[in-house]
Amino acid sequence: MNELLYRLGVLVWFVAYMATIYLVLHILVARWSRAPDSRLLWFFGVVTGPLVAPIRRVLPPGTSPARVRWVAMAAYAGLWVGMRLLLGQMSF
Repeated sequence: MNELLYRLGVLVWFVAYMATIYLVLHILVARWSRAPDSRLLWFFGVVTGPLVAPIRRVLPPGTSPARVRWVAMAAYAGLWVGMRLLLGQMSF
């Protein structure tokens, strides 16, 4: 049972790691993109859409998309670091 929890923790850790990377890339592309109809910006919008949706529900209505991305990135980075610390404490 302990090994199953460890593997589930590794899965959550990896997903949070990937979410953080994609959100950072989306923030960078949104910052330096000159065209609002950029295909790269569209790609990151599609990829990070499911990641920011839960965060958008928690924030007040009318929050800017850039702010939502920053808060989502901070939340997933916190989850990433927290899971890493938790996995380091688990022993078999």
